[in-house]
Amino acid sequence: MNLFHHSVPFRARALAFLFVLFVAAHGLAQSIPLSGGTTQPAANNSPAPHDPLGRTSPRESIIAFIEACHDRQYGKAAHYLDLRQMPAGERDKRGSELAKQLEDILDDTSFDIATLSREPIGDLGDGLPPDREQLVTVRSGPKSVSLEMQHVEFHNGMRVWLVSSDSLDKISQARQFLTETPIEKRLPQFLVTHEVLDTPLWRWIFLLVGGVLVWVAASLIAQGIRVLIGRFTSLNNMHAQDLVGPLRLLLATSGFRAAIELAPPSAIVRLYMQRALALVFFLALAWFAAKVVDIATDRWRTRLDPRMRAMTFSILPLVRQVLKLLLFLFAVLTVLSAWGYNTTTLLAGLGVGGLAVALAAQKTIENLFGGLSVIGDRPVLVGDFCRFGNRVGTITYIGLRSTRIRTLDRTIVSVPNSQFSTMELENFSARDKIWFHSTLKLRRDTNTKQLSQAIQYLHQILEEHPKVEIGDIPVRFIGIGDSSLDIEVFAYVLTSNFDEYLGIQQDLLLDLMGAVERTGAGLAVPIVEQVPRTQPTAA
Repeated sequence: MNLFHHSVPFRARALAFLFVLFVAAHGLAQSIPLSGGTTQPAANNSPAPHDPLGRTSPRESIIAFIEACHDRQYGKAAHYLDLRQMPAGERDKRGSELAKQLEDILDDTSFDIATLSREPIGDLGDGLPPDREQLVTVRSGPKSVSLEMQHVEFHNGMRVWLVSSDSLDKISQARQFLTETPIEKRLPQFLVTHEVLDTPLWRWIFLLVGGVLVWVAASLIAQGIRVLIGRFTSLNNMHAQDLVGPLRLLLATSGFRAAIELAPPSAIVRLYMQRALALVFFLALAWFAAKVVDIATDRWRTRLDPRMRAMTFSILPLVRQVLKLLLFLFAVLTVLSAWGYNTTTLLAGLGVGGLAVALAAQKTIENLFGGLSVIGDRPVLVGDFCRFGNRVGTITYIGLRSTRIRTLDRTIVSVPNSQFSTMELENFSARDKIWFHSTLKLRRDTNTKQLSQAIQYLHQILEEHPKVEIGDIPVRFIGIGDSSLDIEVFAYVLTSNFDEYLGIQQDLLLDLMGAVERTGAGLAVPIVEQVPRTQPTAA
C-alpha cells in the first residue's frame, strides 16, 4: 500500500528504471499517431479551447492525474477531480487529500489504464450515459464501490474529463477497502513502506524472484512439451527443439503476467509493463508460427522430386521470409491496435514506401517475377538439357534473379530471368523417347529387286530391335535423286537417356549398312563436278 511517500521526484526515479525496461515499447507506441487525439469541434464549428492539463479523453486525464500524484503535485492533481460541488474554501485541502486517496486506490488495485477510452467522446458502448466513463471498481468481500469519470463543460466552452463529483464521496469508502495483504503483514515494514516508482519494495523483489522462477519453470515445461512432440508426432528431434525457444517465451510471458496480478506495481509502471509483455507475447507467438513455417517448408522440400528439390532452394527462402515477415508485422500491428493506436497510418506509410521501392528496383522486381514464372511453370528443371534461344546447355541453377546454364563448351551462361522467361525453350531432357531418322542413298545402278530386298531387310531390323518403336511404314522409298535412290528410315528409340540413344543409333546404322550390303547394292557417292583448268597463255 502507498501509505508513505518519499521526497525523491517521480520523474527522476522513473528515468532510471523505465528507460531500461520499457523505453522500446513506449517509444514505438508514441511514434504512432493517436486514433482519437484531436479535440472535438464545438457546435458552432469553431475549435474548442485547448486544455493545458491534457484532460481531453478519459485515459489521458487519468494518466496525467497519476503522473502529477507521483510527482507529489497533489494541488495540480486536484484539477482532475470535479470539485465544483465543494465549497471554494475546502477545495484546495480537500482536493489534495482526495487525490492522495485516489492515487492509492489506482496504484494498489488491479486497475488497468488501458481499459479507459482514449477517444474524446469516451466509450459509448459501455452501457453508461454518454458523458460517463467507468474508472475503477474496488471490492472487499461482497461489497464493492464503483468510481466514474464525467465529461463536463466549463463556462468557456472547454470540455474535459474529470472524476465525477458523486464519485468523490465514495473515494474515502473505497480507500478503506485497501488493507494489508497476508504477505505484507508478515514482511518487515521496511519492505512494505519503502517504495521504488511508487511501488512497495517487496513487490519488486517478488516480481524479480518470480520472474526467475517463471523462466526456469517455463524452460522445464517447454522441454517436456518437446519430448511429447517428438514421441507422439513424426517431427525429428531438431525440429522439436526449434519450438522450445518460442514456447519458453510464451509460457514465461504468461507466467509473469500472472505474477503482476499477484503483486501489481503502480498504475503507470503496470501500464508499461503490460504493454511490454503484450508485445513480447505476440512476438513470441509470431516466432512460434515462423518456426512452424520453417518446419513445414523443410518437410515439403524433402518430399519433392530430387530435381525439383534443387529448384525449391530458390523459391522457398523467399516464401519463407515473406511469410515470417508478415507474421511479425501482424503481431506488431495487433499489439498497437490493442494499445489503442491507429494502425491505418502505418499501413498507408508502408504502402507508399513499398511503391517507392518498387519503382526504384523495377529491374530487380522484373527479374524476380520472371524467376517466379520459370519456377512456377517449370518449363525446365535443374539438370535439364535444353535449347534457349540459339544456344544449348544444361540448367545448373534457377534463382530468383537469373538462371545459369552450362554450355557444350563447358562455360556458364547467366541469363536474367526477365529474358529467360520470354525465350523459346526446348527441353530435350523432357523427351519420353528419341526420334531415329535417317536417309539411305543407294547407288543409281541398284535394281528394283535389290531395292525391295533392302527395304524388307531394314524393316525387319527395326521390327526385331527391343528398343525401337515403329509405325506402319517405318522404311519407305521416297524418291529418285540425281545420283541416288533415297530410302527414309523413321522410328523412335525407347529411351530418354541420350547416351543410351547414341549407342543404339550406332548399332542400328551398322545393321542398316550391313543389310544394304547383303542385297549387293551400295551407298551412293556424291558426284563432284570437275572444274576444267584454264591453259596458261604465252606471254
